[in-house]
Amino acid sequence: MMKNCALLILVLLVGVSVTWGQAAATAPAAQGGDTGITPNRVIGEVKAIDATAKQLIVKTDAGSLVTATLSDTTQYMRVAPGETNLANATKITFTDVAEGDRVMAMGKVSDDKKSVPTRAVIVMTKADIAKKQEAERAEWRRRGILGVVSALNPTTREITISSRAMGAMQSVIIPVSDKVEMRRYAPDSIKFGDAKMSTFAELQVGDQLRALGERAPDGTRFTPEKVVTGAFRTVAGTVTAVDPATGEIKITDSEKKQPLTIVVKNDAVLRRFPADMAAGGMMMRPGGGAGGGANPSGGQPPAGAAPAGAAQGPGGPGGGPGRVGFNIQEMLERLPVVTLAEVKPGEMIIVSSTKGADPTRLTAISLLAGVEPLLTMIAARQQQQPSGAAPNPAGGLGNSGIQFGIGLP
Repeated sequence: MMKNCALLILVLLVGVSVTWGQAAATAPAAQGGDTGITPNRVIGEVKAIDATAKQLIVKTDAGSLVTATLSDTTQYMRVAPGETNLANATKITFTDVAEGDRVMAMGKVSDDKKSVPTRAVIVMTKADIAKKQEAERAEWRRRGILGVVSALNPTTREITISSRAMGAMQSVIIPVSDKVEMRRYAPDSIKFGDAKMSTFAELQVGDQLRALGERAPDGTRFTPEKVVTGAFRTVAGTVTAVDPATGEIKITDSEKKQPLTIVVKNDAVLRRFPADMAAGGMMMRPGGGAGGGANPSGGQPPAGAAPAGAAQGPGGPGGGPGRVGFNIQEMLERLPVVTLAEVKPGEMIIVSSTKGADPTRLTAISLLAGVEPLLTMIAARQQQQPSGAAPNPAGGLGNSGIQFGIGLP
């Protein structure tokens, strides 16, 4: 039994990787196109528990619901995200399994793929996954870089990205060796973890890019370990209708004055720009505000940069051309999360989406509500930059540096 589990745990760990989530790419051949279901196991999230009937309702990533029927001989084991074998597995009981946990129910799946008499349940708890995710987000913030691809050199396999933070532009060269893990958002996908294996040849100028690695001391080069890219569309618009039942928002695109439908799925991240932040002018102070001292690219600061929170006005630590007081990207990612019901008709939103087949429908990756003050401040800030074209506050984005298509893990 333990030997079989040791083999199958590799499948589970791949399927629940909280950074890249590669079940679709690496799981065994699936039944009916659902990679969470194979003849001998089901992988997914526990949606409901029936203690009386001793059953788990497991929802796969593709949305299939499977009933895992349990018996007195069913074994339960808990493993931590990132483990590659059962050496550190902990024996648990049925009562230790909770809704929201990630499980692999092992047993012969029924022909209709609706049930599985389960001989063993391997569990990664919701709390353990959340803890691992937060640790990985912290690493991507500390050792990551974010920008837009401005040039590609296929001969040297070098990517040049540009990143703007409130008017300050910087170019960074990213060489991509064969050892670099490259992934790319698929059209209409919204999860960082669902990015598929990719190659240098798939890159395009204008793509958004997020990489994990090490920045050179002078800040002009970045040596990556992982690179994730995508072709994104970011629009601003005024909300005309909100339907929480269907998960859709209707807006009028402020730039082209066209109606758009925003599809908001469970994995989309909705945030609100706080009115008190705008009223305080936090973003406009050269050295103040959230994320003070952060590198414009979103990664670790170059050698000699001012520490976090240090003033960055002219003549001060880190002051001068090309330096800014905070990272707009980091600020956006730390704003409070809201629900779809909190988005109201009449207010303006910014939405980021992958480029899908229908240009009138966007599947939201990130949505930022209450952005009127933010767009006004961006326009005012850029008007102060002699080399930067100020965006139209109504249409809103221009060279604003808002690049939240690629989120954190």
